[in-house]
Amino acid sequence: MSDLRVPINDQDHVFGPADAPVTLVEYGDYQCPHCQAAWPEVERVLRHFGRGLGYVYRHFPLWTVHPMAKPAAEAAEFAGAHGRFWDMHAAIFANGHLLSGAGLFMLARQQGLDAAELRLALEQGVYTARVDADLIGGARSGVNGTPCFFVNGQRHNGPHDAMSLSAAIDAATLKAGGAL
Repeated sequence: MSDLRVPINDQDHVFGPADAPVTLVEYGDYQCPHCQAAWPEVERVLRHFGRGLGYVYRHFPLWTVHPMAKPAAEAAEFAGAHGRFWDMHAAIFANGHLLSGAGLFMLARQQGLDAAELRLALEQGVYTARVDADLIGGARSGVNGTPCFFVNGQRHNGPHDAMSLSAAIDAATLKAGGAL
């Protein structure tokens, strides 16, 4: 089993309480069909565990296979800089079939963001270093494909369905001596 090599930090987008007894970290690629399929499962897990679970999404764009993954990750970071990361995150996954420059600009407008400002940020690579930092951290943690999950710092090597992820979270809770 691999360990998460980059601890959760103030650069991460955390959904749920930062001090939750269990944290689920996902390294994902917005253009990856497996990540798109996993997102509704993660949403089920988040609803099930509520405030007992923290969730962190980190970018791992496999840009050689998914050319829109990195621009999508940078668009999510742009949204995050405007307090809308999770809205854009969900919108990108819900509209994976629209992943194109025009599609990202449309999603930005739907989130109340300035598409021209997003275009400029993408052209200037404003969020490239942030996305690259996640990618490097994932590689250091042994991530070699997406989605890749870590439960309380330990790699989850099982399926990515809600039942399997929930079982791993339950086991981590017991190991930590708590109950959700």
